Formats: sequence, C-alpha cells, structure tokens
Amino acid sequence: MDTAFFDLPDSPRISVLSWPTRIVVGAGALKRLPEEVQRLGLQRPLVVTDAGVAKAGLVDRVLAVLGEAGIVHVLFDRVKPDPTEPDVFAGLEAYRTGGCDGIVALGGGSPLDAAKLVQLLTSHSPPLSQYDDATGGDRFVTHPLPPLIAIPTTAGTGSEVSRSGVAFLEDTRRKTVIFAPALLPRAAIVDPELTYGLPPRATAATGLDAFTHCLEAYLSNGFHPLADAVAIDGIRRVSRSLPVVLREPTHTRARLDMMVSAMEGAMAFQKGLGNAHALAHALTPVAGLHHGLANAVVLPSVMAFNRDVSRARLARVAIAMGEPSGAVEDVLAGLAIDRVRRLVADAGLPTRLSQAGVKEPDLPRIAELAFRDASHQGNPRPTTEADLLGIARAAF
Repeated sequence: MDTAFFDLPDSPRISVLSWPTRIVVGAGALKRLPEEVQRLGLQRPLVVTDAGVAKAGLVDRVLAVLGEAGIVHVLFDRVKPDPTEPDVFAGLEAYRTGGCDGIVALGGGSPLDAAKLVQLLTSHSPPLSQYDDATGGDRFVTHPLPPLIAIPTTAGTGSEVSRSGVAFLEDTRRKTVIFAPALLPRAAIVDPELTYGLPPRATAATGLDAFTHCLEAYLSNGFHPLADAVAIDGIRRVSRSLPVVLREPTHTRARLDMMVSAMEGAMAFQKGLGNAHALAHALTPVAGLHHGLANAVVLPSVMAFNRDVSRARLARVAIAMGEPSGAVEDVLAGLAIDRVRRLVADAGLPTRLSQAGVKEPDLPRIAELAFRDASHQGNPRPTTEADLLGIARAAF
C-alpha cells in the first residue's frame, strides 16, 4: 500500500466537494463537465483558454466532451501568459458577439484569471483598476455575474477555487489583484489527468506557486485558524508530491495531491499573503518571470527576513516538510528555510534572481512596485520599500 497517499481516494473514484465552489475532483472528472454546464443552466458558454493549452491537445478534449453532449460553445483562445487588460477586453468582445451566457475557463492561472475578469466586465463597467484590491475595489462589485466553471490544467494558482483575478493593467502599469467573493467559480472540474503532459519546468514552477500560497498564508499576520490548518496541509502535500510528479509525470495520486495543495493554497490566502507575492507581482512585468518561478526564487530570502518574528510557525513548516519534531524551535525555523531552498533546487529551478535573468539595475524598480502591491501588508514583519529592496538583493 502506498501509505504516503492514504488520505486520497483511489484514482478511479470521483468525488464532489463543497467549498463555496462545487468541486468535482478525481481522475476522469472532465467527463462530468456537461452535467455542471447543464446544472448551471448554460446554453452557450464561452470557453476561455490559451494557445499553449490548445497546443497540448487539452482544448480538443474539452470541446469533444461538450460536443458529445450537444452543448454549443464559443471558443476564445487568445489569453497570453500573465494576462493583460487587452486580453480581457478581447474575451469580453467574444462573449458578447457570441451571445454567451456563461464561461468555461480552461488552463493555468492565466486563462482562469482572465476568464474571471471577463466575467466581471459582463455586468460591470471599466476600467478594471477601480476594482483593485489594494484600494478596496471589491466594494464596487455589486451586480450578479454569469456562471463560471473552472478547469485547471496545472497545480499552481488554485484560481479554480479563489475569489481573485490578476492581470497587468494599462493605467496602473502593474500586475493588479482584483478580489471579490462574486469572482468565485460556481464549479471546478479538477482532473489530474489534465496535468500529465505539463513540462517539468512548468510543473515545478506552478507547484512552487501553490507551496508559496500555503506558506505565505500560514505566516501571514491575519487571523484565520481554518486557513492555517488548510495551509499547513498544503505545505505537507507539495513537499511529498512535487518530487514524485517530477520523476513520474503520470503518477495519478501525486498529481491529484498537487492539485489539492493548489486548491488549499487558494483557500488559505484569503488570510493574506506576504513579501514573496509582492515581489513576484513586480518581477513579472519588470523582468518577465513566470509568477510561480518568481515566488520560488525569492521565498527563502523572505522566510529569512521573517525568521525572528515567525520562529514557531517556521518550525511547524519544517515538521510538515519532514523534519523530526524534537529539535529546538529556532533550529527548526532555520531548517524550514533550508528545506525550501532544497525543494526549489531539486525541482530544477533557478535559486537566484540573477540566474533567472533579472538585471541588478532593475531591483529598485522591482522594490518600488512591490511596495505598491497590497500583498506585503499581510507579511508577518512590517515591511518598507527599503526592506523589499534588501530582500531582492539577498535573493539576487
């Protein structure tokens, strides 16, 4: 018996979980998509995805399932990696021109986030910047939104169960988080078989994104014991399963474990995030880094910055990652940082910003944008722009 995965269902079994999002999870769950479309009363959904997902053959699989059920759809497959405001408006035009009444979002965080913002603009006026979480923009999300079904093809952002969408906006000139309960997908189809073909580097980067969501939420200065429990479980799952899926890409239970951890990260970060995400949100527009990769590279330096105020929690992180529980708390806190550095390196990702292609002259601009990002407000240690620059230099 594979005891490391004893808490997961046997791979042929499909379960339905209630979060507020209804989650259909398990190998082969994609075949349940027509039931969810019909349950929500959709007659003509817009399928939002990107070229990479189409190239991998996953769009064809989804469209075949819809077609076999006689469900008419409109396809929009022009979302870019790390979506921009023009992507959202192009998707909105496809929605309106196609006479759509709901959305099926397929892919990683980029198509899922873009789909949420298309969903928002179907009943709310632009600009998107007025809904910025950093300025309390959720108060302007007041009208009903059409149903959205999310189908993740990575185990990373957990956007399929989160209430946020992220895009680079023209007027703010930064990656902007829009956060409102109405953005929660009505249903998620979580099928580990859709992640089998994800390349190793993308598997690693998205997996470290899920891990960072869990860890930053756990360390965050917010109060949410339920989020803490979910976050520490997600840390445990990534630690045990990311190495497995990198060795065995079609290991169904490990892939499912990673998808569970991604959802747990998104469930937990309602408590708050921290400096790693603030820096990552700046690294993408300035240096072009994939969001998960950016998180992975800066996370150990952020943990070191927080060590003095987060010893007890970092000690529990070390234990969740496999360290024996008998060591002194401060020793365990240091081991947690070491474990994360090893997790990143063993996943084959760069461990320094310089190795990831970031230029040293860009660090002040990265720190400036990071300080304008709301994520650092959840960091357990109060943080200035100078602190963020220091962390970026430590990670360089």
